[in-house]
Amino acid sequence: MMNYALETAITAIEQAAVAALGLSEVPAGVVEYANPKIGADLAFPCFAFAASLKQSPAALAATLAGALQTPAIARCEAAGPYVNIWLDPAFLAGALHDDMQGAAANKVGYGDHIKEHPQTVVVEFPSPNIAKPFSIGHLRPAVQGWAMQKLARAMGDTVITDDHLGDSGTPFGKWVVGFLRYSSDEQIEKEGVYELARVYIQITKDLKDETDAGGHEIADEVQVWLTKMEQGDAEATLYRERFIAISMDHIHHVYKRLGIHTDHAMGEAGFIAPGKKLVAAYLARGIAVEGEEGSVIIPLEGFETPMLALKSNGTANYATTDIATLDYRMKNWHPDKIIHIVGAEQQFHFNQLFALAKKLGYTDTEFVHYWFGIIDQLNEDGTRSKMSSRKGVVLLETLLDKAEEEAAKHASPAIAGDGESIRRIALGAVKFTDLGQDKKTNILFDWQSMFNLQGYSCAYVQYAAVRISGILAKFGTATYDADNTYDWAAEHDVLLHLAKYPHVVTEAASMYEPHRIATYLYELAKILNRYYENTNVGEAEDNTRAARLWLLASVHQVIAHGLDLLGIQVPDKM
Repeated sequence: MMNYALETAITAIEQAAVAALGLSEVPAGVVEYANPKIGADLAFPCFAFAASLKQSPAALAATLAGALQTPAIARCEAAGPYVNIWLDPAFLAGALHDDMQGAAANKVGYGDHIKEHPQTVVVEFPSPNIAKPFSIGHLRPAVQGWAMQKLARAMGDTVITDDHLGDSGTPFGKWVVGFLRYSSDEQIEKEGVYELARVYIQITKDLKDETDAGGHEIADEVQVWLTKMEQGDAEATLYRERFIAISMDHIHHVYKRLGIHTDHAMGEAGFIAPGKKLVAAYLARGIAVEGEEGSVIIPLEGFETPMLALKSNGTANYATTDIATLDYRMKNWHPDKIIHIVGAEQQFHFNQLFALAKKLGYTDTEFVHYWFGIIDQLNEDGTRSKMSSRKGVVLLETLLDKAEEEAAKHASPAIAGDGESIRRIALGAVKFTDLGQDKKTNILFDWQSMFNLQGYSCAYVQYAAVRISGILAKFGTATYDADNTYDWAAEHDVLLHLAKYPHVVTEAASMYEPHRIATYLYELAKILNRYYENTNVGEAEDNTRAARLWLLASVHQVIAHGLDLLGIQVPDKM
């Protein structure tokens, strides 16, 4: 396991407090980051020890302030019940160098961790439905899923990614009927997945009109094709394989634009037959029971509504295939954790699935439903509403195209015609808009603010890295010199923030909150800009310039690493 210097320094402070107060131990985590308004780096609250030591917290703080002595500490001051601690910037500089060197020696990035016993983590994302274009609705699972698998790897875990494609169920029957009624081989050949989407929309409208009129002819036809597919009918299988091939070409094209991929793409259809066998086995074991009209249900503790494992007509549903998917993953991958990156509307389904896993005895595996809010857009009148096709953008490629157009508008003349830089800025803006806030909140696409070089945006963070690259290109790079007598006082805030980075990575991964990385990077860019305002780099004397150039290179490394965790690259120019 990587032991980073700031964490080690905090442990040393806690141990020094044990000795100073005559305690048997100090609970881990008692030392906290100080409120920025105070100006200190760390704070040691003394409330927890007052009763056992029969002293006031303020008296204990006064004792500690004079007794805490470690190589990391520059000075301490008692402030009521707290001991405020200032760290030595020279210590922080040396510690950052050692940490970065240690990470490089272990062939990981600064901020990454190495586990003696890594967990096996399955991350399921983005799981779109086949036979229709990749929609805006799958942006969040794609972006969030990629970030979470990157964070899991950064924590030293072994990660398996699976794109659980929606390639079965009622939609399949609708696609076949829609194709037979409204399309042709020529149209499919010409328009591909967009033609399949057109006929799907049309047949869905027909089904609604039919239901409103009290009919069921089209619905029966859809069900016939669905049953044929589940029974392995040759013609139905050919349609399915054809639709999947068209869809996968499109999906892989979009994934490439997003910069994502998965290890597996195990669609639902392949789990229909195994799922039915498992349901039959559960019936025999008494785990499942017969429901109304021949359906099969699974009673679950804590749920009034049982899980519907098989429909009354014998066809499968999401539960059927998810039961088989669970069984496959547990027997073949033996995961310690499975993270499902799926929208909030599926919370009940996953709560039932996890309850079933527990009922089946999978108690050593952690099951996580990682859900998120919807996507809004800013309207011309300043109001906010859910993004929809009626208001412009619904296809993901349309969104990405628009992002690139907006990036080009905001770009400087220096990158005119630099398509790769424009792409990185555009994709960064889209991803940072998603990952820059708590995943459970709705995100807003406000194109003006997304490319604002003065506000909370990816462009602001990317520009910080690009600016560093320009300085290093002009003045050269430098290495850390332990013999340099530079005091690092001007760099204190930057160094402290860099020292916090490994802890932020740990928090983001363990709490399933990648927005913590985005917030950290924005704060780092702000601190760096304040540093530029008060500190000269290029015109400083040799030893000072070398120290500062090394620091800037270290900042660039952290920004690039943090953005990479979010699936974002630094452009060459902006």
